[in-house]
Amino acid sequence: MTEWLDTQEMRMWHAFLAAGALVGREIDQQLKGEGLSHTQYEVLVRLADSVAGRLRMSELADALYTSKSGLSYQVTQLEKAGLVRRETCPTDVRGIVAVLTEQGRTRLREVAPGHVATVRRALIDVLTPAQSRAIAEGLGEVGRRLAG
Repeated sequence: MTEWLDTQEMRMWHAFLAAGALVGREIDQQLKGEGLSHTQYEVLVRLADSVAGRLRMSELADALYTSKSGLSYQVTQLEKAGLVRRETCPTDVRGIVAVLTEQGRTRLREVAPGHVATVRRALIDVLTPAQSRAIAEGLGEVGRRLAG
């Protein structure tokens, strides 16, 4: 038997959908103005945060919750721009490693302030500290459960 959403649950669901879409649109527009997709920006961030600026493509896909083929396309675009390069994994010749180039680090440093300002304007600054904590805790739990 289906347990339908009550009024409050439906309100939360609609707010989640609307906020996610609208915040995503703001982020996409800001990054598009910088010549990057959101996924490309996140690739640069994840690589910059990793040991020696390198991650296996499979790990990167998992971290970004994207398909390997979708990630491969984005990394190809970043390679063409000179921001990332691919190398064979030294411990597994079947594996490919994405490596952040110095040009990629520079580009990330240029783009990051505008990105952070957009995230603040679209999401962070409109919430009280209590709302921010509640959202982080609630969505963190959703992510943990779905990620297994």
